[in-house]
Amino acid sequence: MHEYSLTQGIIEIAAKYAGNSTVKKIALVIGESSGILGESIRMYFDIIAENTVCGGADLEIENVKSMLECKKCGSLFERKPFSFDCVCGGEGEPTEIGREFYIKHIEVEEL
Repeated sequence: MHEYSLTQGIIEIAAKYAGNSTVKKIALVIGESSGILGESIRMYFDIIAENTVCGGADLEIENVKSMLECKKCGSLFERKPFSFDCVCGGEGEPTEIGREFYIKHIEVEEL
């Protein structure tokens, strides 16, 4: 349910950025370990953006897979279910990759 308030914040930021223009597109980056569901953001966006400068804007969501970093060889890799094992035989540790949540860019159309 926290996606509702996050979506409100996204729309407020985009509206402030747009000023007297119309928002045509908002691009978000959401990591799979961020705890945020992109589809919930999309659903709320369509409802909340209606009758605002963001109404009718495209919402683009870039999903980022979570990555582990091998303690032995240093490579980054996606975690397989029930395993932290790297192909080199080392063990992976969680990284910040996959925890992202931010607005990548906002496109506006001048009135």
